[in-house]
Amino acid sequence: MTATTSTPSTTEPTSLPTPLPPSDAAPRHPRLAYLVNHYPKVSHTFIRREILAVEQQGLDVLRLAIRGWDDDAPDPIDQAEKARTHYLLKDGSAGLLKATIAQALKAPGRFFSALKLALKMSRRADRPWPFHLVYLMEACAAMPVLRAAQIEHLHIHFGTNPAEVGMLIEALGGPGYSMTIHGPEEFDRPDFLHLGAKIRGARFVAAITSFCRSQLSRWVAYTEWPKLRIVHCGLDPEFHAVDAPPPQGKRLICIGRMTEQKGHLLLIEAAAQVARQVPDFELVLAGDGELRATIEQRIAQLGLQRNVRITGWISSDTVRSELLAARALVLASFAEGLPVVIMEAMALGRPCVSTCIAGIPELIRDGENGWLLPAGDPDALARAMLACLRLDDAELARVGQRARASALERHDVDREAAKLVALFEEYASPAKTYSSQRAASGAKGSAHA
Repeated sequence: MTATTSTPSTTEPTSLPTPLPPSDAAPRHPRLAYLVNHYPKVSHTFIRREILAVEQQGLDVLRLAIRGWDDDAPDPIDQAEKARTHYLLKDGSAGLLKATIAQALKAPGRFFSALKLALKMSRRADRPWPFHLVYLMEACAAMPVLRAAQIEHLHIHFGTNPAEVGMLIEALGGPGYSMTIHGPEEFDRPDFLHLGAKIRGARFVAAITSFCRSQLSRWVAYTEWPKLRIVHCGLDPEFHAVDAPPPQGKRLICIGRMTEQKGHLLLIEAAAQVARQVPDFELVLAGDGELRATIEQRIAQLGLQRNVRITGWISSDTVRSELLAARALVLASFAEGLPVVIMEAMALGRPCVSTCIAGIPELIRDGENGWLLPAGDPDALARAMLACLRLDDAELARVGQRARASALERHDVDREAAKLVALFEEYASPAKTYSSQRAASGAKGSAHA
């Protein structure tokens, strides 16, 4: 399946939820859309799982994404998701311009209010004002799709540019929005992202960890704190419902994008120390990214070609196979939210060696179900890797079982999806018609601006 033939155009929406019934027969749930910058994405499978789990709770979800229609999709489920997603940039600049002119003519007052908001958001931002005008155009492109589906609530993943598009949609007269914040990008530059304004404008904000909620609390008054709710990322039961053998062998695996914040180069330095003491140990790097060539060069410089293997991007099924073939997961990250791959590894009975940052200590307990170490310390990382490799198989299996129990207790996808659905019901009334909801949300958006 290819994106060019299967992805519907934003100008001719397909597979939309059926129109709203009369108010006396209104469904219990609000009519819901998700907006994501890039969907589906190999490193963001947790969003796909959440959407599918929310649909299992009885909601129809309209999928909106800014980009991603032309990506390779190694996972068949991602291929199917591409066919169900409306892409705001798929029709190019001509499509954006056409949608913007149409929206300006349809509701000029709301359009100029949204334009004012976009220019306000461009002040002291990390991107200059032309980018924010593009966000406004993307919001205009979303409006006919949302209007045709009579969407009552928009949920957004990440507090970066999709959240601004959501604010602008509301200012144009579209539905109100909520956000799920993961970090670490939002934590690194909250002022430049106007994170406080986005939180204040949201109906509610889901934080994936207590650490995440604490960081969001820094940027709004305490009166806003009640709408900051913890909703963990969920695990797909089909992923971990396998007969997993106990961890063994001398293979460690690291899964993630090859970017600076993931610490791969530091991991290679630690691997060199480990190889001197355990010459036959293996390290699998599953993923890809802009630092791959640099990482490969460093592997060669340290003579680790026999110890380290890079897979490139792999499907969810292959991720599971690689985890099951490994003794443990190892991460050397400098900045994170809470990596989903940690949850996946632990759910398969694989303990984790990880840096002690962000929300990770909320799941990994050092010496009980894994190993934690300071970020940025290759010597400490090497010691923890060696401790994992030298632990006898019986004790390693017990550590793995404790890891599995922790992950399954905390990250059940259906339970977390039910939390989200309850929040949608609390903050977005399905009894309102689309037009009255639009009017109310438009007035609210003006106040936030």
